[in-house]
Amino acid sequence: AESRRSCVAGAYCPQLGSALGPAAGRRVRDGRLVCPFHGFEYDATGQCVATPYAPPPRAARLRVFATQEIAGLIFAWWGIERREPQWNLPTDLSDQTGWSGISVRTLRFPGHPQDTTENSVDLGHLRYVHGYGSVDRVVEVSVDGAYLRSDFDFRRGYRIAGTIPFTFDVSAKTHIFGLGYSFVEIREKSIGMDMRLWVLATPVDGALIDLSLVSQVREIRGPKRWLGGLGFLPVKLRAPLMNRFIASQQERDVRQDVIIWSRKQYRSLPRLSRSDGEIMAFRAYCAQFYPEPCAPAVALPGTSDEAVV
Repeated sequence: AESRRSCVAGAYCPQLGSALGPAAGRRVRDGRLVCPFHGFEYDATGQCVATPYAPPPRAARLRVFATQEIAGLIFAWWGIERREPQWNLPTDLSDQTGWSGISVRTLRFPGHPQDTTENSVDLGHLRYVHGYGSVDRVVEVSVDGAYLRSDFDFRRGYRIAGTIPFTFDVSAKTHIFGLGYSFVEIREKSIGMDMRLWVLATPVDGALIDLSLVSQVREIRGPKRWLGGLGFLPVKLRAPLMNRFIASQQERDVRQDVIIWSRKQYRSLPRLSRSDGEIMAFRAYCAQFYPEPCAPAVALPGTSDEAVV
């Protein structure tokens, strides 16, 4: 909005139910959301404050969701039975100097946020599905309320420009809050490159989810090892170029997962091997986010509280 205040609100006008999304023709004017049907205007509190032809009805109000902003990303809280936020996301990133702009790619497919986030503790699939090597857990998975941490190392081979072989030696620290927020701090040790990845799952309609893949790369000034022709580029171009490469590889990996996620059945009593122990610890952690015991295979009910930014 022009006021620079972010707001996430209900997606339908309380007057006659017109959609308020961009596809329906809504506008933002002077910091207000303008309904495309009759021109009702809503401020950032959700209150209707003007109409083109009459005083605004006091009862016309949009539901407004609690929001947080991290690295230019807007997060909204949606609670069962309109519960207030039960935790906050960590908005204070430890060091924000020298980072590239963010890259955002979003995939839509049949799935559930618990399944997509479960990959953070499922190290076995990293080897089998994605071809990672030397996958090792650094410390045990830890849980503190709504926060789960999973740290692991791995090696991954690539061909740069389709010809130059290169092996990334990676240390990953994964920070999970709830079912839809994963933030991964990555240190590539052979180059000395720092990356940030977000994997953000949003339910759409009870069957589909939007999975947003977000990445950043830190400015590469004194690399331990050069990657292809990276050393010939100006310093300011190195991080954006590497971020494009990382984003494309992240999307490639996730598309491999989507083939499985979109076709799988949820097993409440999985037959696990000894190396799969973290999966049940993760599911025990997830239980706190449901209003009552249920499996992700149960479709989330449709709701009129879809949101519009």
